Amino acid sequence: MDGLLIVLQLLVVLAAIVLGVRMGGMGLGIWGAVGVAVLVFVFRLAPGDTPVNAILIILAVITAAAVMQAAGGIDYLVTVAARIIRANPRQVTLIAPLVSFAFVVGAGTSNVFFPLIPVIYEVSHSAGVRPERPLGVSVIATGLGITASPVSAAMAAMIALTASRGLGLNQILAITIPSSLAAIVVAALVSMRLGKDLADDPLYQARLKQGLVKKARPLSDSAAEAALPAGARRSAFIFLAGVVVVVLIGAVPWFNAILPEGTDMTIAIQLIMFLVALAILISCNVKVATVFEQPVFSSGVTALIALLGIAWLANTFIAAHLERVVGLLGGAVSAAPLAFALAVFIVAALTTSQSATTNTIVPMGLALSALGAGSIVAMWQAVTGVFFLPANGPQLAAVALDLTGSTRIGGYVLNHSFMVPLLVSTPVAVGVGMLLAQVFGFNG
Repeated sequence: MDGLLIVLQLLVVLAAIVLGVRMGGMGLGIWGAVGVAVLVFVFRLAPGDTPVNAILIILAVITAAAVMQAAGGIDYLVTVAARIIRANPRQVTLIAPLVSFAFVVGAGTSNVFFPLIPVIYEVSHSAGVRPERPLGVSVIATGLGITASPVSAAMAAMIALTASRGLGLNQILAITIPSSLAAIVVAALVSMRLGKDLADDPLYQARLKQGLVKKARPLSDSAAEAALPAGARRSAFIFLAGVVVVVLIGAVPWFNAILPEGTDMTIAIQLIMFLVALAILISCNVKVATVFEQPVFSSGVTALIALLGIAWLANTFIAAHLERVVGLLGGAVSAAPLAFALAVFIVAALTTSQSATTNTIVPMGLALSALGAGSIVAMWQAVTGVFFLPANGPQLAAVALDLTGSTRIGGYVLNHSFMVPLLVSTPVAVGVGMLLAQVFGFNG
């Protein structure tokens, strides 16, 4: 009888996730909360913990990022990225993903990538490079950027979870940044050989004859910067300075000493980001009312609701059956440690949310004695599984904006333009990350 009840409860969890994914946006969080209600009121389970620390960090970060966006800071960062990409058009397949990664790391959100998509398309198309190649790798690079950013929502969740195992922000970054860079370079080198060149692509040539493809007319960097608000550059520097301070507090003892005893990094990040928000508001003359209108703010709130609902749902189910769940996963991990990375990848593909996946699966990994904390961080990078199905914003935008038709979903859904970069970069990131965890001694 107990087994049947567990199966029914698991079906509730899966149904809530599937329905939430189909609804999209905050629907994922709402359906997650509905699933909690069913587990509590129908199956009489005690409600699980909510990820309070992660939510507070995300709230602080999106507030600062939205203030920066209202001041024009994100637009300024995009002009800088565009200048770098346009300076090396023939190497766009390698440079565009690295630039996309760097800007997501700094901004803590993949929203900064959307304005780069037409730039990447324009540069690659003008240089005769198949746009599918740089766009495919760049999309995956944004996912790796989330796990390497000190101020992303997923990192906020990870910091709160790994603190109990003695790993802080800088130990996590020491694993995720080098391994992500290695993964992006390898994926880019592989992608350079994908598909036919535009000159030999019959689909592109047909679209060209039909007049469906036109040469992009790039906006000059000076014109783009001239159109920015006066405080755009200043706001970007203030925000990035805040990110640097967050890293220094975790890495440098002198900086860390400013925190009172018993105050952890989760509190430090919240306080610094709110200070950053105020500094931008005052120095850049940003109207507070405009902050709520920014895409970063609305997408951040959506992420908060999704994280709350799904993490709450997972925690409720897992807490009720912790011994069995950990026992099953522990058995698989004991036989094949990389099974945990596969579990992360699958959950990410189902939830399409890095932060929700982090709060769902990482606590189970941390409960396993067979896995070191450093290895868990390395395998956490498999949250790139969010791109397994072509249902993510960056993927759909890349497909829509590539007028050559080279970037596509594919007739069989899974044969989309992002699959090869995904399947190449994920194992490289995990493998290099696990090696670094051993070298740095983070598995003790």
